[in-house]
Amino acid sequence: MAGASSKTDPQLLLSHKFPEAAFAYTERDAALYALGVGACGRDPLDADELKYVYHENGQQFIKVLPTFAALFPLQSLPDGLCFPGLQYDPQLLLHGQQYIELYKPLSSSAHLQHKVSLAGLHDKGKAAVVEVETKSFDQASGELLCMNRSTAYLRGAGGFSKSSQPFSYSNYPPNQVRAVKIPKDKPFSVFEDCSQPSQALLYRLSGDYNPLHSDPMIAKIAGFSRPILHGLCTLGFAVRAIIKCICRGDPDLVKSILGKFLLHVYPGETLVTEMWVEGSRVIYQTRVKARNRIVLSGFVELHRWTSSL
Repeated sequence: MAGASSKTDPQLLLSHKFPEAAFAYTERDAALYALGVGACGRDPLDADELKYVYHENGQQFIKVLPTFAALFPLQSLPDGLCFPGLQYDPQLLLHGQQYIELYKPLSSSAHLQHKVSLAGLHDKGKAAVVEVETKSFDQASGELLCMNRSTAYLRGAGGFSKSSQPFSYSNYPPNQVRAVKIPKDKPFSVFEDCSQPSQALLYRLSGDYNPLHSDPMIAKIAGFSRPILHGLCTLGFAVRAIIKCICRGDPDLVKSILGKFLLHVYPGETLVTEMWVEGSRVIYQTRVKARNRIVLSGFVELHRWTSSL
């Protein structure tokens, strides 16, 4: 790999100090996000989901979906993965996976402080894998609320190793996120949900304005017949299905989330999420019904066993 033309400079990237970012969200933001990931999309009277968008039964605050936390890295890095020592074509970026840890349920509004660090950098030859960690704190108390680890696959940015051993850096234990193996037996539960043709246009209002999800010409340049759905939107659909089917509608049971993005989804396609329960962990995979292709897989770790099981 030595002598490759990549402009990735690992030492410059590792020494980069990320600025802290302040971010505030309101109940309106949380409700808009819930609609963006399909809450009440099939039934506006859904007893499990109305609480995400309305003060149901006189509740003082709406409930917040745990995947709302996936928006925080977008706020902490408004320019995306634009760091010293990392040069790549943004059109060649693939969002590989998202890992989220929640230390307490998210409130319906908050003022946050985000601290960002480089969690990993790996030379894969023709590509580089970059892992960025975002820790989100309550601005007033300093309490750590959640952590995101976003993994991006940057095609064309690899080949920067200076020796025969490929460069690889991680600042967290390799077994912190256990590998996901989809069981061969029948799923414990299956949930089918239809995204709307305008789903990506609605979801982008939560802050992800990548034109790949809205501009037909950009989508065609990227090789798609039309704009595709955000991977994090598909993740929201899957975790919402798990909360409904396994957690009896209680989002506060979710402790951590892993989503691996495997294939694109077109807005309007029907998503089928299959779930297997292994202890306090729910293994899942989501497929597009019409194409019968798996587009997402991962797990959701729960705080405790649920009475529904």
